[in-house]
Amino acid sequence: MLRRPMLLRASRPSLIGVLGRGLPAHSRLQPSRKATAEAGENKSGHISTTPNEGILFFIGLVPVNLQWLHRFTWFLDRRKSSIFKDESRFETIGAVAPTKVVQDAIKNSKLGLGKVEIVEVLPRLKEGGAFLKFNHDEGTDSATVAEAVRQHLSQHHVRAWWNPFTTVRAGLVLGKPWVEDLFRLPSRRLRVEFLPPQPGAEIAELNQEQLYSFFRPYGKLSDIVTQPSDSKVVPRYAYLDFARLGKAIMARNCLHGYVVGDAQGGGKLGTVFRLTYEKKQRTTWAKDWIFTHPRIVIPLLAALVAGLAAVVFDPLRTLSIRAHITRSFHIEDNAVIRWFKTQSEDLIRRVKELRHGIDTAEAGMQVVWDDRKSEIEQIQSWLMETADTFIIVQGPRGSGKKELVLDHALQHKRDAHKVSRVSVWTWKHMLTSSQVLVVDCKPIQEARGDAATIAAAAGQVGYRPVFSSMNNISGLIDLAAQGMTGVKAGFSETLENQLSKIWNNTATALKSIGLEGRSKDDIDANLTDDEYLEAHPECRPVVVVDNFLHKSGETGSTSVYDKLAEWAARLTTSNVAHVIFLTNDVSFSKSLSKALPDRVFRTISLGDCSPETAKRYVINHLDFDAVDKKASPNEDEESRMLTPSQKRKDLRELDDVIPLLGGRLTDLEFLARRIKAGETPSKAVKEIIDQSASEILKMFLLLGSESKDWTPTQAWTLVRSLAHSETLRFNEILLLDAYKAGGDKALAALEQAELISVQSFNGRPYSIKPGKPVYQSAFQRLVEDKVLAAKMDLALLEGAIGNENKSIDKYEQELHLLGELPKQPSELTHRLQWLLGKIAGSQSKIEGYEKESAGLKKVLSSEF
Repeated sequence: MLRRPMLLRASRPSLIGVLGRGLPAHSRLQPSRKATAEAGENKSGHISTTPNEGILFFIGLVPVNLQWLHRFTWFLDRRKSSIFKDESRFETIGAVAPTKVVQDAIKNSKLGLGKVEIVEVLPRLKEGGAFLKFNHDEGTDSATVAEAVRQHLSQHHVRAWWNPFTTVRAGLVLGKPWVEDLFRLPSRRLRVEFLPPQPGAEIAELNQEQLYSFFRPYGKLSDIVTQPSDSKVVPRYAYLDFARLGKAIMARNCLHGYVVGDAQGGGKLGTVFRLTYEKKQRTTWAKDWIFTHPRIVIPLLAALVAGLAAVVFDPLRTLSIRAHITRSFHIEDNAVIRWFKTQSEDLIRRVKELRHGIDTAEAGMQVVWDDRKSEIEQIQSWLMETADTFIIVQGPRGSGKKELVLDHALQHKRDAHKVSRVSVWTWKHMLTSSQVLVVDCKPIQEARGDAATIAAAAGQVGYRPVFSSMNNISGLIDLAAQGMTGVKAGFSETLENQLSKIWNNTATALKSIGLEGRSKDDIDANLTDDEYLEAHPECRPVVVVDNFLHKSGETGSTSVYDKLAEWAARLTTSNVAHVIFLTNDVSFSKSLSKALPDRVFRTISLGDCSPETAKRYVINHLDFDAVDKKASPNEDEESRMLTPSQKRKDLRELDDVIPLLGGRLTDLEFLARRIKAGETPSKAVKEIIDQSASEILKMFLLLGSESKDWTPTQAWTLVRSLAHSETLRFNEILLLDAYKAGGDKALAALEQAELISVQSFNGRPYSIKPGKPVYQSAFQRLVEDKVLAAKMDLALLEGAIGNENKSIDKYEQELHLLGELPKQPSELTHRLQWLLGKIAGSQSKIEGYEKESAGLKKVLSSEF
């Protein structure tokens, strides 16, 4: 059971004796050992006094900011009295002990004080002060003692160590203080309630002037608010706002319970003050100003958000992009792990070579890269030069552009962290990071919506964190702000601005990667960063833009490719990085010339493999896939020494079927897989041609293709013509009836769909070829289908007959106009003859078309 907390007693007897020396016997302080709880005597909440007793209230003894300790009741009940009792201990944490102040004031006073006895001290920790109760003789009053203490404090300023700008002050308690230990914290506003001294008695409500005269001596007042006259709330009250918190605390403890007499305006029976702290409502001027000035606040808020994003997130995003390029957090690309992996792969490869007598390094695609060794060396030499232009690798789909660039031309930059087998690398070389960034335009272009496009672009470069969905929310906020203020707030950003941020952060990361090998000990250490990158093109990272102009004909795709091209131009012109574009589109120069109009691009065009290379590719592919297969126990020793391609006799057919298939790598790989599955080369090629013919029929010739930018009759015209000739004249096709209206647009769309390939010379298209080599045989297969050919030719004839009928209608209308003239001038004779000849020629064509149509209809009615 906790003991009742004891109040501070005056001082130790020895200290009192020392302080009392030299004073008259009647004026010496006589200590009285009593105890009072913080809740008052007997926890009643009040301090009882006799006529010869008075109470002083000291403020500034401890920080008021310690009022939160009041919630720890267990701590206060145990420790508070002991702290205030010991003067030395109190002065360690507080300003001064109140007993010492009174002792010094009585000792040095010249007011002729009599005997003064300190009765007790009641601490008020949450208010930063304490009550001191004293007893005096008949010849001394409480006001004189209070005046002596006030003069002493004014002459000897006692300043607190935690706040040297404030001093300890004391005041005489005039009323009957309410000493409570509730969880009520002091405030600068006091609520003054006017109560009668006896129940049922009348009271007098004091006005502002009277209240001012009572409370102003305790400190400056900022405002006095009286109760409205029409208010029905009782008891009547008023609010007093002090300028400082300490002044309000002093007034509350000195005047609580004070009885205002009749002479002071309190009525015949008097009026009692009841003072309580009132938590002042915070002013709402800031909130009101914010809501009443949205045109100023919303743009400022948007600028603040943008500034915070730039300061906080941009460095993180740049670091994330750098880690994505260098693959710092990819465990499979760790230098040590890659070294062990390389050694194990070399060991396995050597075992295979010894067992089977073949070099697996030459298997598969190696024969193709040997054929394209000149292109690989050309790209590598361009990367060592300082020319600020683009490198473009153009070729049809499946021609191996990406593998050529990434796996061979840039192998030294992508695998710079590998350990070489033939040279001893230092650990610095082993930890060298990758310097190749691959940006695939396909997922960016195929994304639906701005948020998906932003997320796809950020994923390609490792731009994280990215809040792509927040752009939609910001758009809604902008829309609401525009509805309220009439102007956009600027929270949302356009797709172009978001992409520009991603590309700019990527450029910063690329530049840091290019400069990471620079040292202060280099010969050219005095060069600036830009000069260093210009002088060392081999240190620049490489950006590979794959699938450039993928689906470029779709609406909205131009802006994405334009921003990408502009960013690539900045990288090259500022010597930050080399940029290589991989594209299937032959019209790439039109888009890239907007970004670099005064540069000549370095272009490599990849075609199909030659028949000899294609044959070697298929054979080596078969041998490479069969290396791990165990030989049959029934085979003799001579058969075991043969490769899989040497065991098969049907591979002699490759010389006949490869010209039909062509040299496209995807088609050759498909052929090798079918042969590996057990098919003969002739059957495999036949199946591939039939499959290609079915794809052409479904995509270009059926009615579903009418929603495209070409018609089935236009596609059939090219199929029928290319079936008989490998190359067509571009302008000759435009003269055909099917291409007289929108012919250029239709040919561009068919080229984009890869049905045909348009060859250009000096930027001018001059010839048309099949989109894939296998399409030549597929076209022939489609033309050999009598029913399909009859159906498509019939549609062509019907279109031609319609065109001729329209021409005849136009000629007849002109003849009708000329026939309405009153006279027929001789000058119109030739015009009339020309019109009649045109009508006769068109009619002759119609008759011929109808005869052909009759024959085609017989085929359709007799053939399946």
